[in-house]
Amino acid sequence: MARMSWTTARRTSAAVAALSPFLLTLFAAAPAQAHGAPTDPVSRVFACSPDGGSSGTAACRAAVAANGSPFTAWDNLRVANVNGRDRQTIPDGKLCSGGLPAYQGLDLARSDWPSTRLTPGATLTMKYVSTIPHTGTFRMYLTEPGYDPSKPLKWSDLPEQPFAQVKDPALTDGAYRIRMTLPKDRTGRQVLYTIWQNSSTADTYYSCSDVVFPAAADKGGGEASAAASPTRSKAAEKQPARSPAPTSASPTPTPSVARSAGGAVPDSTPVAADADPASGPSAPMLAGGAAAVLVLTGGAALALRLRRR
Repeated sequence: MARMSWTTARRTSAAVAALSPFLLTLFAAAPAQAHGAPTDPVSRVFACSPDGGSSGTAACRAAVAANGSPFTAWDNLRVANVNGRDRQTIPDGKLCSGGLPAYQGLDLARSDWPSTRLTPGATLTMKYVSTIPHTGTFRMYLTEPGYDPSKPLKWSDLPEQPFAQVKDPALTDGAYRIRMTLPKDRTGRQVLYTIWQNSSTADTYYSCSDVVFPAAADKGGGEASAAASPTRSKAAEKQPARSPAPTSASPTPTPSVARSAGGAVPDSTPVAADADPASGPSAPMLAGGAAAVLVLTGGAALALRLRRR
């Protein structure tokens, strides 16, 4: 019995030794469980993934070409053992990829990445999808005013401190929902940069979400108020019609001129040329009538003198 046990043990050990390389390969290929990335505002890695729906855009096609492979593992953009030393660990120009070669296409300097429209100063609820709960701190940064999307993203494009920070939010229906108030002074295309530093693992996750704020002209203030709107332009074009009446006009305003003073724009016909039905006969008509009376009176007198003769 002991001999059979010893033989069985030898065979088992040999089988395990033969399978060890295969098992190690499986464990190495198995993904870690602490995955995640923002889906709203949509991150570059999710937007350009097969699940994101924007893989056909020019920016995503260029990113995949730079990678040499699609962003199938969109939730695995993580760097181990950073321990809060983000600026010392992640090089300038590689913030969106976390410095990982498998995600290097995300660092392309372009102004046509899939983006989300936001409102300055508004409250934003970020949806950060994850597979299982993990403790950790989310830090959100927004590129500084004047950020140029045609250049690679650098740490100097971000403020030193995050504009929002949340520790250990709850995972609900497969996502963290993080409320934050956006800065009020951003316009145009910007990058919302999110760092998720796990405390239950050694990993730190990085993501770039491209966002667009309305330009100053779109907000109705500042430059917008200085630019003439079509309505204001038409009003300005009508202003020259308010020229003074010709000097031959009566100094007493007519009813039409009074209405103009109340806000209506007078037409181009001079007031002095308007006929006034309430006025009396003209001076030539009065002179002609008087002459006719004198002629009739003189004729009657002459006829009376002739009869007396």
